[in-house]
Amino acid sequence: MSRFHARRRTAIEPSAPCPCGLQASYEECCARFHLGQAAAPTAERLMRSRYSAFAAGDAPYLLRTWHPATRPASLDFEPEQRWTRLEIVTTTGGSAFHSEGTVRFRAHYTLDGEPGVQEENSRFVRDEGAWVYLSEL
Repeated sequence: MSRFHARRRTAIEPSAPCPCGLQASYEECCARFHLGQAAAPTAERLMRSRYSAFAAGDAPYLLRTWHPATRPASLDFEPEQRWTRLEIVTTTGGSAFHSEGTVRFRAHYTLDGEPGVQEENSRFVRDEGAWVYLSEL
């Protein structure tokens, strides 16, 4: 297995609003997934927690929640990129009763002071019972 590494990690205060956009603090929301204390119960919650992990520069979590068939060996982050807002556009499947699902989202960011948006329709599947990111559709 490849060794995973990251170039940047930004601390998020536990009491700060969660970057994923849900009305909860980071500690009450995505931190428990990032710390391995719980698994995301749905594909959408995994998508939200992965967005928060990008905001925090948490490469180990991103790699851990990436399907082994499509997982890169490592991740590098743009040092000047700041993730600012997540919009969930639509979801299909992805509940406790499904084995796969999709989440279409818009991830807003700034890079070198300029606003940008990444829009993607992501596919999620269960791997050994846990939701993981498989690929973009």
